[in-house]
Order: sequence, then structure tokens, then C-alpha cells
Amino acid sequence: MRFIVTLVVLAGLGYSGLYMYYDASLSRAVEARLDGVGLGDVTVSAVDFSPLAPLVTEAEISAEVAYGGLDASVRLHVQGHPLFTDELALDLSGLKALRLGIGGGS
Repeated sequence: MRFIVTLVVLAGLGYSGLYMYYDASLSRAVEARLDGVGLGDVTVSAVDFSPLAPLVTEAEISAEVAYGGLDASVRLHVQGHPLFTDELALDLSGLKALRLGIGGGS
């Protein structure tokens, strides 16, 4: 029983590390992809993907991005994996939401 618990704990630790690496790699890749489109000042505030996305080489993700006073949610199709494959391709699938901040916020 102790062996099974140890295996489950080690698998959980390994998956959580893979999940965090996948999240950080996708954030950098989304910024690079949007920079390639001409939006160099874009910052990625969050990347959302399914819990199984770090285990597959093709996934649909959404990213919350900010550019000046605009906030947007964009959908992207990921082909490849930052850890398992040599090439990572991001295709912009669409714009989910666009929010414009007007006024003097602090």
C-alpha cells in the first residue's frame, strides 16, 4: 500500500511540474506569436487550457492578453508540445472577447 501511495505522490509531483512548465512555455510562445503579428507590447496575463493539454501534442487554449488600454481573450490552436516536440506552432483561432478600458484608473 505504501508503494502505491508513493507512486501516486510522485506522479502528482511530476504532472504538476509538467503543468507549470507547459503554462510558462505557452505564455512565452503566445507573446512571441503576437509579437510576430506586430503586437510587440502585448502582455499575457493568463493562459487557460484543459487539464489534459500538457499530456497531448495538440490542444485548444485561450489566453488573456493586454495591449495598452485593451484587454482581450484570444483562442489559439497549439500543435506540438514545448517539452516533447521540437516545433511548437500556434494558430490564432479567434477573438473571444475585447474590453476597452476608458477613464483614469489608478
